[in-house]
Amino acid sequence: MTEHSSEDLKHTPLDALHRELGAKMVGFAGYDMPVQYTGIIAEHTHTREQCGLFDVSHMGQAEITGSNPIGALESMVPGDLAALADGQMRYTMLTNDDGGILDDLMVTRRGDNLFVIVNAACKDADFAHIAAGLGDGNQLEIMPDLGLLALQGPKAAEVLGRFAPDCQAMSFMTAQPLTIGDIPCVVSRSGYSGEDGYEISVPADQAEALARLLLGEEEVMAAGLGARDSLRLEAGLCLYGSDIDETTTPIEAGLIWTISKRRRAEGGFPGASVIQEQIENGVKRKRVGILPDGKAPARAHTEVADKDGNIIGEVSSGGFGPTVGGPIAIGYVKTEFIKADTPVDLMVRGKPNPGKVVKMPFAEHHYFKG
Repeated sequence: MTEHSSEDLKHTPLDALHRELGAKMVGFAGYDMPVQYTGIIAEHTHTREQCGLFDVSHMGQAEITGSNPIGALESMVPGDLAALADGQMRYTMLTNDDGGILDDLMVTRRGDNLFVIVNAACKDADFAHIAAGLGDGNQLEIMPDLGLLALQGPKAAEVLGRFAPDCQAMSFMTAQPLTIGDIPCVVSRSGYSGEDGYEISVPADQAEALARLLLGEEEVMAAGLGARDSLRLEAGLCLYGSDIDETTTPIEAGLIWTISKRRRAEGGFPGASVIQEQIENGVKRKRVGILPDGKAPARAHTEVADKDGNIIGEVSSGGFGPTVGGPIAIGYVKTEFIKADTPVDLMVRGKPNPGKVVKMPFAEHHYFKG
């Protein structure tokens, strides 16, 4: 994130509302976005205890239609899309020929079509890549006229249920069309905070009205990118460009759970042979949680050393975990050091700060499974 606002930054449909609410705005993925309103720790804690409302309209939304959308997209991702029932969602990745991750994305089946949400920083490249790989008879329809809100936290179902009661029966990773305060939306029970919650796709010209409606409920607090990042870090979730990228495979990233037995066996996606070999024979490094001792955070690119001073890896994301009450980090270390409670040193400003490898998540997930 860069702390500037310039004329070349894009704006989400909630830009005026952010400023009205006193948000601190920063440049992020080409957009002017709110990093915080009242404070990152306050917004983080409120989301954990009640619910926070996040503007994620900068992300890319699109629909794939045609003769065989599922087969076409399966040729680009290792996820099992054929197994999706109508209204089910899947987290998966676009991979390259080396098994590296071009981006991670959410895919929802809507009848015979697929709806995809991709990261803001990658969306132009993602959409070009997907469109080029669809083949004859399939089309990608990009939907720039949609906003996206994330209502996250233990009170989210109660709050949204006041306007759309059917949302309360939805299970994690499902989606359906719902009307919220006379506004037609597509609601998924999903999010990137580790908490129960929803992501709401809404016509851009009605996004502000929807946000005001939800913010009018006493449990809801506006939350910015800062709290979104600390929440996902505590939840042990990957941030594209930090924890995963084109040089990282799903196996190294600990994302083997996203690849079903059928896709592992059949392949048929870019980098399949690399990923299959790694599943069979293992990898040299893996993503782990790291708990530093004391109060000093270990930021991205901090070197990780063993107790003999040998560099064994690097932090990919790190910061303060408000729920944990101290610093936390995600990083990659050599496979022989991935066991929980393995002692390590974090090289902060050239000095070794002790810590240990831990299992993730740092804060317990509270997804609603039904």
